[in-house]
Amino acid sequence: MIFDRLFDDAALFPPGNAPMAEAVPAHRSLRSRFADLVGPFVIPATRLTQLFPYASEQSPIDVSVIVAPNGIAGIPDHPGVRLAAVEIPVVTTAPDARDAVKILDDVLPPHLPAFIEIGWDTRHVLDVLAGTRYRAKLRTGGLRADLFPTAVELADTMAACVHRNIALKCTAGLHHAIRHLDPVTGFEHHGFLNVLLAASALADGESVIVAEGHLEAGYGPGLAAAVRALTPDQAEATRRVFTSFGTCSVLEPVDDLVQLGLLPSKPLDSPL
Repeated sequence: MIFDRLFDDAALFPPGNAPMAEAVPAHRSLRSRFADLVGPFVIPATRLTQLFPYASEQSPIDVSVIVAPNGIAGIPDHPGVRLAAVEIPVVTTAPDARDAVKILDDVLPPHLPAFIEIGWDTRHVLDVLAGTRYRAKLRTGGLRADLFPTAVELADTMAACVHRNIALKCTAGLHHAIRHLDPVTGFEHHGFLNVLLAASALADGESVIVAEGHLEAGYGPGLAAAVRALTPDQAEATRRVFTSFGTCSVLEPVDDLVQLGLLPSKPLDSPL
C-alpha cells in the first residue's frame, strides 16, 4: 500500500511532547491497530536509556535515533530495541556533510537507512549526498512561522533531491493530509498528501512547477482522487522518493485518510 510505514511516530516531540511512559505503550498500540502504516519510534539518542525500562525482548521496538555522526558508535544497546534508522541533525556546509558521510560509512551497516537534515539553501550538501546511500531530511514546519517553507522552497528542494536520486523524509508540520491554515497559530501547514503527490510528479519527470501546484492545492477530494489514480508502479516510485514523515500524532493523519476514503474505517475500530 502507498501508505505503508509512512507515519514515523514522533510522539516525544512538539507539539505533542508525550511523556515516555505514555508514548511507548501508545506506540505499541498504534503498531497493533494500524500494522504496516506505522514506522519506527523516533527518539533522540540522549533519551534512549529512558526508553529501556519500557522495552521488551519479546516485542522489540523499532527506533529511528536522532544523533550526531560522532555519537552513532555510542548508541547503547538493548535486546528490546532495534535500530531501524538514524537521523543526523541539520548539516549546512559541504565540509560538514563530507565529514558526516565518512563517519556514517565507517560505522553504519550497509542495510541501515540514514537521513541527514538539510536547510533550504544547501544544494551543496545535496551534491555531497548524491551518489551515496544517504537520504535527506526536510523540515516542513515547527513552532515558529519561519520554520515552514513556502511551496516554492519545498518544491525546489524536493526537485533537487529527485534530480540527484536522493530519497527524502519530512519532519514537523505535516499534521494533516491537506494543506490548511491552522486556526490556532495562523500558520499555513503543508499537507502530507500534497507532498506525496508532489513527490509522485517529480518521480514521473514532471516539472517543479507541477510539484509546486500539488503543494498549493487545498481541495481534499481532488487530492484523494489523484492518489487513487496512481498506478502501482507510480505509487512505488513515489515512496522511493518520499519515504516517510515524523508526526507527533499518528491518529490525526490516519483519521484524515479515513475521512477522505483512502483508508477503510476498520483501522480506527480494530486491528488490521
